[in-house]
Amino acid sequence: MLKITLTSGLVAKKDTQIKVIRALGLGKFGSTVVHADTPTIRGMITKVSHLVTVEKQDGKVPAKKVTGHRAVIAAKKAEKPAAKAKTKAESK
Repeated sequence: MLKITLTSGLVAKKDTQIKVIRALGLGKFGSTVVHADTPTIRGMITKVSHLVTVEKQDGKVPAKKVTGHRAVIAAKKAEKPAAKAKTKAESK
């Protein structure tokens, strides 16, 4: 696991660097995220290495609590496959 912290502001930075920072899930100066150590994440870190600090961590990624309208959307997505399975079973 990699703990990534934004250590520099984004004022006057290139658009591509800002997009990479946002894609990593970082927002304001000092914000921190934890990602799995994958080649994709490593490539993103390389692109903005001068703006972030990276620490290796052991363990699993903490589960994020989904709230608000996103929770409703996630619940609907979870129900759809079950509803399709029921209709297929009923048609047989």
